[in-house]
Amino acid sequence: MDIRKLAPDDLALGGPLGIEAFGPRPVGSPVQLPPTELPPGRHTWGAFEGDRLVAKVVALEIASWFGGVSIPTCGIAGVAVSAEHRGGGLLSDVFAPLLDEAAGRGEVLSTLYPTANGIYRSFGYELISSYDTVEIATSELTRVRPATATRTRRASVSDVPAIREVYAGWAAAQNGPLNRTGPHFAEVDEQWLAEVTAATLAVDADDRIVGYAAWDRSGGYGAEGRLEIRDLIALTSDGYRALWSLAATFSSVTTTVRLTTSGHDPARLVLPTSTWNVVGRHPYMLRVSDVAGAFSTLGPAVPGLAASVDFAVVGDRFGASDGSYRLTLGDGAGTCERIADAQDVPTFTTQGIALAFAGAQSCANLRLTDHLSGPTTYDAVLDAVLGGRPLHVRDYF
Repeated sequence: MDIRKLAPDDLALGGPLGIEAFGPRPVGSPVQLPPTELPPGRHTWGAFEGDRLVAKVVALEIASWFGGVSIPTCGIAGVAVSAEHRGGGLLSDVFAPLLDEAAGRGEVLSTLYPTANGIYRSFGYELISSYDTVEIATSELTRVRPATATRTRRASVSDVPAIREVYAGWAAAQNGPLNRTGPHFAEVDEQWLAEVTAATLAVDADDRIVGYAAWDRSGGYGAEGRLEIRDLIALTSDGYRALWSLAATFSSVTTTVRLTTSGHDPARLVLPTSTWNVVGRHPYMLRVSDVAGAFSTLGPAVPGLAASVDFAVVGDRFGASDGSYRLTLGDGAGTCERIADAQDVPTFTTQGIALAFAGAQSCANLRLTDHLSGPTTYDAVLDAVLGGRPLHVRDYF
């Protein structure tokens, strides 16, 4: 079996394998010709049996917000293995060089949307959040308390930079969202606006944009009528009320509103109803590929917190993260470096270090699930540094 990175002449081979794994494109979808050159920020590795591509994995150059820092991330997509080769270990053979190359680009984290959690757990990934679609009866939104100092208006191309700033401000305060820059996101403002039916802005009394909803209208005006909101983000509660009230104006022609969301969305806090039906869910997994690099992005979560914490990571199938580390916290950003094998220190599994870094689970819960062992001396320090930010992801890839 030949494991290698796909060259431009190989790109057309991925189409049939993709159809085998994910099914054909919907009837009526635009015909997509095979690419003739390598797309920027996209790297595909594959396993070849002779001239036939029998497994492939795509790595995307993206970045994720954690702890208020945009961190280079390897996004995994397009994983496919031919039916006759599944269960034979080919994915491990392909992931190893792919992740090694990503580390060389400085991508200290890796994330993916799994179809089979167990496979990726064996590679050091663990579930930290999910990308959800929820459904709300449009009639329920008519009971949202009106905004008091915020109005709505239709967005134009000139507003898109401010929309990007609203998203960036929200995303930087969470753990997990992508920073929406680079080749995988619409760089041109006209393109961003053209991807949706419309975008509506929430504008405060000072004419400052404090939120937006990017939405599509589908399904006619009968029982199948629907308003689909791709993005609903605001920086004030009044902004959320204004945007929900805008959605409520569709109540006579749409029965439901669908929203793509994640985690404990603050948009829900202003709703008068508890009805929030999850109709679609894509779990999201994280791997810490470079422990020292990832933890060196951390700053103290509590002013004045200073500590030096030695810990270890074990069980990485690829060996990259196994070893002992020293995390030093003080004024400003922390530092983390590899040290000689340490004895009697907190020891994380690869899944445990992913859950801890994301703030998805406390040290106590990691101990309950056998993802952390050893002395508890610094559990409170690690919880303070790593926890405290809600987990969200708002982009599917």
